[in-house]
Amino acid sequence: MDAALTDAFEVNRRRLHRLAYRMLGSVSEAEDVVQDAWLRWARAGAGVTDPAAWLVRAATRLCLDRLRAAKVERAAYRGPWLPEPLIEPLAEDPLERAEDVSVAFLLALERLSPLERAVFLLHDVFDEDYAAVAGALDRSEAAVRQLASRAREHVREARPRFQVSQDKAMQLAHAFVGAMASADLSGLTGLLAEDAIMVTDGGGKRKAALRVMVGRSDIIALLEGLRWRQGLPTIAQFETVRVNGYPGLLLHLADGPETIAFEPGEDGRIAAIYAMRNPEKLRHVV
Repeated sequence: MDAALTDAFEVNRRRLHRLAYRMLGSVSEAEDVVQDAWLRWARAGAGVTDPAAWLVRAATRLCLDRLRAAKVERAAYRGPWLPEPLIEPLAEDPLERAEDVSVAFLLALERLSPLERAVFLLHDVFDEDYAAVAGALDRSEAAVRQLASRAREHVREARPRFQVSQDKAMQLAHAFVGAMASADLSGLTGLLAEDAIMVTDGGGKRKAALRVMVGRSDIIALLEGLRWRQGLPTIAQFETVRVNGYPGLLLHLADGPETIAFEPGEDGRIAAIYAMRNPEKLRHVV
């Protein structure tokens, strides 16, 4: 393949992956979309005058096709759905802005229609102008503006509102591990905001709560039930990492890996816990 075409694609590779991950909520599917975009580029790229626009258009349409095909599967999903965790080592500067990959933000995108999601991401996150977005989606500019306005209303409240230092955030994660290890439910209670939520995604493949736990008392009741029936899980090995921009843990448990992301609240307590247990969404971390 012509070196100039390869170079033009590589310049845009990370942008395409970032877009596809936000569209699909899946690291592995985003990689597949980038590969499919590469194959299309290899066949058609020679006559393209604006590679960036062409590739964004191709990746967006590939994502829309996947979202439409997955509609029935998503509707039948067992238990709460969470995006595949995006994991970054603490030692590195974050590759993604936390507010644009947070679980809350991606869940808000999930509630949009595929077209609303595409318009919002292209315009509000990736700074494409409305004319370019309209061209990418074969829609009028007026229709695109309307879709963007509707989407913006849905995601306005989903961006993280509270920021804490990395050190303080990781202290919170370590305190959670310590309380779990000693089955200290009183200590866990003190770590949680009163209106905290807990979302566990097992996808029907591993044990997980089949509904969202809402409120500190609801979360503690779940943990008390687990302790009474089988004991809290033993956390022998874990790594402190960023999970979707949040302070998080990569756990190595007897039944496989698990990620936990902690969304900090305004009072320094945990506002939300997002636990990924579905092995199909953890293949990229094994």
